[in-house]
Amino acid sequence: MTEYTIFGAFMAAEKHGLPAVGLVPNIWPLPTPGAPPFGPGFLPARSMLGRWRDAIVRRLVTSTFEKALPRLNEVRRGLGLPRISSFFEQVLGARAFFVLTSAAFDFTSPFVPPNVHYVGPVLDDPQWAEPWTPPWAADDTRPLVLVGFSSTFQDQGLVLRNVVHALSGLPVRALVTLGEMLSDTEVTSTGSVVVVRSAPHRQVLAKASLVVTHCGHGTTMKALAAGVPMVCLPMGRDQDDTAARVVHAGAGVRLKPTASPRAIARAVQRVLDDDGFRAAACG
Repeated sequence: MTEYTIFGAFMAAEKHGLPAVGLVPNIWPLPTPGAPPFGPGFLPARSMLGRWRDAIVRRLVTSTFEKALPRLNEVRRGLGLPRISSFFEQVLGARAFFVLTSAAFDFTSPFVPPNVHYVGPVLDDPQWAEPWTPPWAADDTRPLVLVGFSSTFQDQGLVLRNVVHALSGLPVRALVTLGEMLSDTEVTSTGSVVVVRSAPHRQVLAKASLVVTHCGHGTTMKALAAGVPMVCLPMGRDQDDTAARVVHAGAGVRLKPTASPRAIARAVQRVLDDDGFRAAACG
């Protein structure tokens, strides 16, 4: 078993006649006819124009990767392996793929190859998450908002400061977790918005009314498992496509990471005021 992008492991297994299983840590990313291409954060096509859009972008993505096909075949030839006719043939030939998300969440799931199996997400908090005690009074009934942009560094300091500014003017309590990638001085507590290095998200989500997030897959899955809706500000990688799935499910709204504090505040209030978002998150 290997992470799906480690082509060397697949070639080694093929050379030695061993079955290979690919592990996909989030949503299904490979170009799949019938589904929006991975990357732009497209919602499912609803018209012929949308299907043309998907086909054109999927072809562009595939052609970009195909440029590496000659080099890939050169490596295969050196290992005594037969030539392949397309770049993705190398990995799609695996015995099976285990996708660590929910088939109900990933709207690509009806179109994936038959060797792809959705096995559910990992919901454990990271080992570096520290214990946390809420600083608010036990009878404080203001909605609790969890803010999580903390998986890896994406220069998210400005976005987090805008989120803190937005939440500071709303009748909410908020917990912001910085993670290991930002300094303690980059985003600071203000009023009812508390900034900490880390906290066990699963514990916080049990009491939360909303999550504001860049839509990293782990945070998104934990929020949905807890039935908590989201305001999504994706910043790249798989986050745009994960946010598209949140929106498609009706479990949240999506903003650009450049959104102003005022726009973020409006989105937060909209999701808190509309029980339909929580119902969709619970579904």
